[in-house]
Order: sequence, then structure tokens, then C-alpha cells
Amino acid sequence: MKTRRVAVTGLGAITPIGNDLAGFWDALKRGVSGAAPITYFDASTFDTRFACEVKNFDATPWINPKEQRRMEQFTRFAICASKMAVEDAALDLGKVDLERMGVYVGSGIGGIQMIEREYQVFLEKGVGRISPFLIPIMISNMAAGMVAIHLGAKGPCACSVSACASSAHAIGDAYHHIILDKADIMIAGGCEAAISVLGVGGFCSLKALSTRNDDPSKASRPFDAKRDGFVVGEGAGILVLEEWDHAVKRGTRIYAELAGYGLSADAFHMTAPQENGDGALASMAMAIKDAGLTPDDIDYINAHGTSTELNDAIETKAIKRLFGDRAYKIPISSNKSMIGHLLGAGGGVESIATVMTIKEGIIPPTINYEFPDPVCDLDYVPNQARAQKVRTAITNSFGFGGQNASLLYVEAK
Repeated sequence: MKTRRVAVTGLGAITPIGNDLAGFWDALKRGVSGAAPITYFDASTFDTRFACEVKNFDATPWINPKEQRRMEQFTRFAICASKMAVEDAALDLGKVDLERMGVYVGSGIGGIQMIEREYQVFLEKGVGRISPFLIPIMISNMAAGMVAIHLGAKGPCACSVSACASSAHAIGDAYHHIILDKADIMIAGGCEAAISVLGVGGFCSLKALSTRNDDPSKASRPFDAKRDGFVVGEGAGILVLEEWDHAVKRGTRIYAELAGYGLSADAFHMTAPQENGDGALASMAMAIKDAGLTPDDIDYINAHGTSTELNDAIETKAIKRLFGDRAYKIPISSNKSMIGHLLGAGGGVESIATVMTIKEGIIPPTINYEFPDPVCDLDYVPNQARAQKVRTAITNSFGFGGQNASLLYVEAK
């Protein structure tokens, strides 16, 4: 029996449809697509020539320009979103025990752009000209490390690297640290910046991306019969998790409670989900049990919903198996229809959306849902947001390698 509860007290978001919490949430409710032609490099020879890039991002208010030059974009995203979340939580770092404050920030890919640049330097100028900062800048855990440095957080600090489940695992593991009394505050979530030649090129070769180059805004269409792949995105989603009584004593606003965490492995295939949905089902069921609830208590599911043929069908199958006939009565939506697939940052940003759904009583839509798929026949909140009271919600993140994570949030009371 858990004796410590976990409050969500701060949110920080940098996304393809908004570079702060207010902008992101407003665009998500309105069904805005962040997909557009790639501007970071010449993608004219690529099968997929569009992505969900973060637009007009300026880290200068949060990180001085000199320091920015010694970090990759995924780290900049993480630091800025973390500082936004801390500010949103009204957390005075001078008044908290920094040895009881930790950082868990996941990233699936890390500094791939730095690898590309320095390999080109090696080819053109030789090994002696490779930057001495290559390793510390590119490694995935540097985001968590730099966030801790910037905030002075001296508690548990780590990086989960589990592909598209990275930030969901980071949030869940951070939750465990608070439950187990190893920390009172955890800065948790994920970041990603992999819209690069190798990042996009690799996913193109894998045939994982949509090739709807003539209309990028319509390309991400989770659960739709004409879905043809995901749209790669980037950004960061960071939450301030806080032991409940600690938050109450500070008198701060509590958005919601993180009440359950489930995780599992498909043990099946490098990239394909398990055919019968066992892994996804187990992850959701564990989160529900961890919260001391039953499947009948769930009001909403923020789906992994990638817009790929296999994922959407198998996630739907897992939901039907777990919830039975009630699956048809639970609203389900995919933020990826608007923000694209943020890879290791997905679970963080989608957790923020789930928390805001509970707080505001508004379920974001699954946009571009035009052609029903007989295999995907649940309520996907098509095309328009829905006003509905949500007390309990699950958000799913499933990664390559068959690594699954589900987080369960409930209304604050």
C-alpha cells in the first residue's frame, strides 16, 4: 500500500505547435497540425520531405548564447522546458532541499546532429579536428545532466533510453523515487531533436514515415484507414512531480495526481508490436492496478496512436481486450495527429496533454480522421475537441524493442 502520493505541480512544453504550455494547449484543442516541409536540411531527394519541426524557438531567455554553443538542440529543449515547468510550479529553488530534488529526462536518440557534423569534419579534416565536446554533447543523458546543473538538483538523476517510451519511463521511474521516499521533487519528462539527415533518412529507409508530401498537414492520421506512416517530430515535455504533502505545504496549485505506472516488454520484434497486443495490455493493466483502480474507472485514453498500420490496429486490439465492451464507450485520441511523433519526447508532451485534459475537461481531437478502418472501430474523438469531464486517464507510449509504458493520471482532490 502506497503511503506517499505524487502531485503534478508544473508543466513545461516545447512542441511543433507551441513553444510554451499555453500555446501548445490552445493549438492542441483547436486541432492545429505542426507538419510542414523540412527546413533544417535539403530533403528534396528523400521519400519523405516534411516533418513536425519546432518553429521560432529561441533558448536565449533560459540559456546564455555562449553556453548554447556547447550543447545540442535536444539538451536546449530540455533545459528550457524544465525551467518553464519549475516556474509554472512556483518552485523557489532557494527554499527547497536540492538533495531531495532529482531529474529524470529521457531521450531516444540524443545528439544525432552532432554526430553528423563531426563525422563530416573527420572526413574532410581528419581525426585530429574532431571536437573534444563531441562525446559530452551527443550522449543522451546529457539533457538530464545539464538540467540538474542548471537547477542545482542534487537528488536522483538519470536518463531513460527506450525509444518512443523514453520519457514515459522517465516519468514513471521518477514517480517511483517519490513513492519510495528517495526524493520529494522530480523534474521528469523527455526531449528529442532528431529531424536530421540521418534521423529522417533512417526512418525513410525503414519505410516508417508517411510519404504524403503533397499535403503534410493531412499526413498524420492515426486510426484512419488511409494512414501510411508517422510524421517525425521534435521538442520537449517536462513535468514537476512532487510529493503530495510537500506540494500542499507550499500552497501551490496541483494540476493532477500521477497515481499509476505500468511497464512491460513485448519480447517479440525489433520494430513491430506484438500481434495480439499482450505487451500493451499488460502495461495498461499494471498502471490501473498500481493506482488501485479497475478498468471501469478509466474515463479517457491518450493513445500512442502513431498513424502506422500495425501500431494503431494492435493498440486498438489491446484496449478492446482489456476493457471489453466498455472500450467502445471510452474516448481515445492521439496527439500525434497534430504534433507528429516526438519519439523519446512523446510521453512527456502527451502526459502534459493528458494532465490538461483532466484539469480543463476538454479532450483534444484526433485530426485527419476521415476514413474509418474496420479494424480500428473505437471512439477516437475525430477532428474536433470534446468537452467532457475526465477524472481518470491513461497515456500510452510504446517503443521499438517492444518496450511499453503507461501512465495513469487522476484529478487532484
